[in-house]
Amino acid sequence: MRHFAMVGTALMLVAGCGSRPTSDWVEQLKAKDGVQRLHAIRALSERPDEAVVVVPALSEALRDSDPFIRRDAALALAKLGADARPALPALRPLLKDRNHGVRKAATEALNKIGG
Repeated sequence: MRHFAMVGTALMLVAGCGSRPTSDWVEQLKAKDGVQRLHAIRALSERPDEAVVVVPALSEALRDSDPFIRRDAALALAKLGADARPALPALRPLLKDRNHGVRKAATEALNKIGG
């Protein structure tokens, strides 16, 4: 039984679901490395109970120069649903983004959030 508990804990840590505080993930959104920023976005999308902190951070990520960051931030906001309503003003300009994936993600987010 103890073995299963250890494996479960290891899987949570590998998946990024460990006990890392939200503030750490928000700070990681400022990393120079895009992969680190993407990991932070995915982790933050799993914290709907902290939408007051998560939504502004993801809204800021919508202005990133990397289209993958903008796309994933929009999808993360979509996952948060109505709690992400404060992000609507930051999402709307992405409907005209030059990247098709970003435009598609923004459309999905606006539909799911209700904007």
